[in-house]
Amino acid sequence: MDDYEFALCLTHDVDRPYKTYQHLYYAVSDRDPSHLTSFFSRDRPYWQFEEAMALEDRLGVRSSWYFLNEKNLLREKPPWEWLQPKNWQLFAGRYDITDEEIVEITGALERGGWEVGLHGSYESFDDLERLRYEKAALEDLVDAPIVGGRQHYLNLEQPRTWAYHREIGLQYDASLGSSETYGFDGHYDVLRPFDDEFVVFPLTIMERPLLEGHSSVEESWQACLEVLEEAARNEAVMTVLWHPRYLNEAEFPGYRTIYERLIREAKAMGAWVGPCRDWYEQTLSRQVSYGD
Repeated sequence: MDDYEFALCLTHDVDRPYKTYQHLYYAVSDRDPSHLTSFFSRDRPYWQFEEAMALEDRLGVRSSWYFLNEKNLLREKPPWEWLQPKNWQLFAGRYDITDEEIVEITGALERGGWEVGLHGSYESFDDLERLRYEKAALEDLVDAPIVGGRQHYLNLEQPRTWAYHREIGLQYDASLGSSETYGFDGHYDVLRPFDDEFVVFPLTIMERPLLEGHSSVEESWQACLEVLEEAARNEAVMTVLWHPRYLNEAEFPGYRTIYERLIREAKAMGAWVGPCRDWYEQTLSRQVSYGD
């Protein structure tokens, strides 16, 4: 896309749209009982779909939304795994993608031009049939092909997971990256692990390490701006991840502000901004040669 200085792909992992055990966890870990407030009210602080869609619509952009279809710990896991604390962390608070609200919001996203994609469950990275099932279930939900996604917790085994993605019909993956650091790490373009049409979008920024790595929102923004400038200098394909719950400014002040500033600044710098699917379909799938 020669008309743009660089590309900014916007993504959201839908891990926990409902706040459940997090009420108590954050009240204890932060020593802040205010986290319990929404537990006793009808407020849904993690349900940020409409707010995010309104924000992006106002800015004239769309994004990718990756939905998670986890196993049920008590129904689908053996009893000895019920006693492992890690499994309660992974599976507690799961949601059912066939719930009426989830069906409605995925439909609204798809109809509105957003991308609905696959958020492969934690153990699916080396389970071809589980990935196949999760993709098919999501396609039944939205009645549209699923072309890409990201593995939960960035859980990835290279190149096996990518080979599985390609085998079930995905065209891209966005799992390559870190939940502890941010930046390009030398990757300024998508990768082609098999030298064919399947591509990998390296993750450039996840919101938590960006915001938690600095002492103020303004310092975080300056760091974000430096990454944007690096993207422009290198005509990069930049991918960012904002989990929906972090768009709740009441609990996570500054996260929504930086997300909005990121989009505005990127557009002002001449960037293409949108979902990974659209970048793939508008540019990568049309290339007939794969030279540098």
